[in-house]
Amino acid sequence: MTSPADLRLTQYAHGGGGAGKLPPGELEGLISGLTGPAPGDGALLLGADDGDDAAVLRLDAERAVVSTVDVLPPIVDDPYDWGRIAAANALSDVYAVGARPVMALNLLGWPRDVLPAEVAQEVLRGGRDTAARAGCAIAGGHSVDDPEPKYGLAVTGTADPDRLLRLDDGKPGLPLSLTKPLGTGVLNARHRATGEVFAHAVESMATLNADAARLALAAGARCATDVTGFGLLGHLFKLARASGVTAVIDAKAVPYLDGARESVRDGFVPGGTRRNLAWVSPHTDFGRIAEERRLLLADAQTSGGLLVAGEIPGAVVIGELVDRGPHTLVVR
Repeated sequence: MTSPADLRLTQYAHGGGGAGKLPPGELEGLISGLTGPAPGDGALLLGADDGDDAAVLRLDAERAVVSTVDVLPPIVDDPYDWGRIAAANALSDVYAVGARPVMALNLLGWPRDVLPAEVAQEVLRGGRDTAARAGCAIAGGHSVDDPEPKYGLAVTGTADPDRLLRLDDGKPGLPLSLTKPLGTGVLNARHRATGEVFAHAVESMATLNADAARLALAAGARCATDVTGFGLLGHLFKLARASGVTAVIDAKAVPYLDGARESVRDGFVPGGTRRNLAWVSPHTDFGRIAEERRLLLADAQTSGGLLVAGEIPGAVVIGELVDRGPHTLVVR
């Protein structure tokens, strides 16, 4: 069994964080027709049809229950930080629909004959501490003996059914606001390959989207998503497609984490980022935007920020929604 002091957890994962998702086009084909009919009374407010971030079921006129799940292989080598990031990533889907997380269950896959139990404890501690910051109780969970370590949360939340953030309510004329800089995919790829630690990227991924969701609702926003494994372009494509509009991005306005551009230039690009770009390219007018910038815009994020149709304090306006044109996305 490997000593905790000698561990590089990322070497036990075949993919990294959000970049390890199934390709978006492949996933849509896989689940097509398999999500089950919505209840006839219209109680299922958000589900899998448009790829919303969480499922939302109306309980009565004032209450809705929210459910989501997310699991990650090791995204960084430090087990406590991995736990923090994985928990924030799972909680993000609840915030992305304008809800409040109230309870979560741990989901742990662990190669018990390879990695020490005390390392798993550190992962769980990181998840517990992040859930506590969110005011979300962890009430048990499930574990399996797994050749690849994985950790995440199944999260239950509550929401006002009349104040949801959803993919299909974007309107022409609304600005697009982004609450976290991009670049975690390429920085995590560099970390995995070289062992370099990017503390600012870790803190960005471990930061909850609770304040962003609160500000979005306070500003009257009705349409949002979080930016995770499908990258900014992939998640924006889903939003614009569901809303029947075109999204225009000002490439110069999009913020990036320090070191992200250099990492792309040095070749640290996850496979998931390239798959994201291939998926959205037929639907995007890139004009003269260079390949490096295209990859950054499609970079597969882990625990990214919220992308809100509307302007909110502290967020960067990166574009706008316009009437539907020949392309779903336009990058200038």
